[in-house]
Amino acid sequence: METDSLLAGSANGGSSDYGSKSEPDHGGAPGSRRMSYSVAGGSCSIEGDDEALYIQQAVVFIEDAIQYRSINHRVDARSLRLYRWYYSRICQWGLGLSIAVVLLLAFVERPSSLSVSSDPRHAAPPWEPPCGLTESIEMLCLIVFSLDLAVKSYLIGWEEFRKNKWLIGYTVVISASVVDWVLSVSMVCDEKLRVRRLIRPFFLLQNSSLMKKTLKCIKRTLPEIASVILLLALHLCLFTMIGMLLFAKTEDAEKNGEWELYFRDLPRSLTSLLVLLTTANNPDVMIPAYSLNRAYSIFFITFSVIGTYFLMNLLTAIIYNQFRGYLLMSVQTSIIRRRLGIRAAFQVLSCQGTGRAAIERVRVDAVLEVMSKVQMKSYYRAAIIKEVQPYSTVGYMDRDDFRKLFDELDKDRIKEHPPLPQYNSPVLQKLQVVFSHYYFTIVGNAVALANVMCIGTILVLNSNKSIAERDDYNMELINCCFILYYLLEMSLKIFAFGWRGYLSYRNNIFDGLLTILLMALQITIFATRLPYNRDPTSHSLSLWEMVRLVNMLIVFRFLRIIPDIKLMALVASTLLDLVKNLRAFAGVLVVVYYVFAVFGIWLFEGAITPPPTQMSMMSNSTMENIPSNFSYACGTYEELGYWPNNFNDFAASIILLYNIMVVNNWQAFMEAYSRYTTDWAKVYFVCWWLTSSVMWVNLFVALILENFTYKWDRSHSCSVTEVERTRYETSVQLIFKEQIQEPTEEELLSQLHQHPHLHLHW
Repeated sequence: METDSLLAGSANGGSSDYGSKSEPDHGGAPGSRRMSYSVAGGSCSIEGDDEALYIQQAVVFIEDAIQYRSINHRVDARSLRLYRWYYSRICQWGLGLSIAVVLLLAFVERPSSLSVSSDPRHAAPPWEPPCGLTESIEMLCLIVFSLDLAVKSYLIGWEEFRKNKWLIGYTVVISASVVDWVLSVSMVCDEKLRVRRLIRPFFLLQNSSLMKKTLKCIKRTLPEIASVILLLALHLCLFTMIGMLLFAKTEDAEKNGEWELYFRDLPRSLTSLLVLLTTANNPDVMIPAYSLNRAYSIFFITFSVIGTYFLMNLLTAIIYNQFRGYLLMSVQTSIIRRRLGIRAAFQVLSCQGTGRAAIERVRVDAVLEVMSKVQMKSYYRAAIIKEVQPYSTVGYMDRDDFRKLFDELDKDRIKEHPPLPQYNSPVLQKLQVVFSHYYFTIVGNAVALANVMCIGTILVLNSNKSIAERDDYNMELINCCFILYYLLEMSLKIFAFGWRGYLSYRNNIFDGLLTILLMALQITIFATRLPYNRDPTSHSLSLWEMVRLVNMLIVFRFLRIIPDIKLMALVASTLLDLVKNLRAFAGVLVVVYYVFAVFGIWLFEGAITPPPTQMSMMSNSTMENIPSNFSYACGTYEELGYWPNNFNDFAASIILLYNIMVVNNWQAFMEAYSRYTTDWAKVYFVCWWLTSSVMWVNLFVALILENFTYKWDRSHSCSVTEVERTRYETSVQLIFKEQIQEPTEEELLSQLHQHPHLHLHW
């Protein structure tokens, strides 16, 4: 997964690209030497003879290549130490923790989400933090962000800082947050709006280069889908006009049902058909007219077929096609960064020492020393060192050989399982063959299925019985027998594969943990009561809860069948890859949720007032916007009991936005808030629907299709056993590996020549 980099722009230059051509930075670090390389006539020279510095530079360049980071940073010894410290695990974890904390403050700040229920009718007042508590935590986070900005700015230099929009924005956001923080403290936390809450998601965006690329891809995709959005708007307006003419008010009040409910005026007509576009109010919207004349259904069906099934699906196809192309461009940039980092490392190592040859080459011992210091995954280090060994006899490597070493980084990792333990006894050897066979796992799956079927049967028989009427002794006895089998199966597999071999399979770890947990719970159940006590009245609530937990774990354990069914394994693997490798897209969605939730609180906090608890209070009430009785129209916010869905605090706002994204009954929220506030509230809800349901859900569908297609092509020739015995680590870069074009040597040298701190003279 790509991490944040000091170079956040395109490798081909641009205003936001640290790698764009610029004047050399002659300032350098105070007290350090400005590195100047020259290559001419087959010789290489460097100002200074500190070979340790050359090794350190090569180490950092290779680490940049591994993480798809930019190499356009200072290269003196002190800056490199600071650079590696900045990208160390503890610093990055600390920065990530600060970002998480500052975002989570929204749940604690006023209006606080620290209450059990969000229903204003019976929710207790939430705990409000004292003034200064959250502000102190926030200031600590802002100090961390300021240090982060200072380090980044120093490492790239002033010339590059001025060209980077993200760092300039970082400066503006931190400054605005500090100013707003000072205003909050000066007003004793009694301000109405906290502007800094709205800009906090910027801290999350700027720390992930893949999130920045995602935003860039989305921005470039928007013009491509504008034509379809315009066509949708034209379709909506056209049918709105036709609907208002078709269902105009008549003299016969009995025939005005459709006009009264859905086509009374232009805003209501637009809203009704917009909601129909999402199918949320189908068939309610056409029932009044359809009950009078079935021919009216043609209008609504035509609108839905054209809008929902043609235009909306066409929008999905366009988003998939365009966004995939732009994402491929971003991945291409990442690959260029990797190749550039490797090429820079070779250039530095080829200039090491006093011995120079006409052909550029590096010493093998220098390569091994660099690889021993590079921070990378152990299996990649071992693979690269293994590729270096054949060159030990020669002592040198040329440029192509050096580049091919790091092709290991672009390969899938196939997890090799440890060899089976060796037994001398022929009987043990035969037993090992039996218990390590694939069919032994199939038998275990059949036993797990039988266990689930037994639980299902007993649940059906006891579904209408109270706890006191249930006799769970038989279920406990059956479960005990199955758990003993699971324990035996685990022991036999450990015997056949050995401890290391057993733990090398993820489904074995899953089985083993659940088996141990089930065994511990079963022992606890037996210890809770006497083994032969069949009196149902002796069942305590805690005992019943433990029995239910055992049954739930057994049902959950049945998921072990997934790796043994090829298509299910493929689907599960796709989902896991989405979770691991598409976190940037989820991060952008978190940002969108955060911003809309803050806006929702600003606009609608406390807008909907719940009715009084007593009928008498309601009849005498003079409160505005509350009816004088409890007779609510069918399908409204009040009649459906949607009171917990509100914008009274941050957590409730997130849930409400999710419910609208699902689009089921989203018109009830839009209608209620427009009724309690103004009709302009509909703009907020329509914007959220367009952003979340139309744009983001379609993007996510497109990425799922791309990931699944890649996995399907990869595993098309694999058997079920091979799917179980191999594990692919799929990244976004690997998904598009077939379409990526490798940069040429001329392109790499051109980028190296533009390095702001590594001055090459050809």
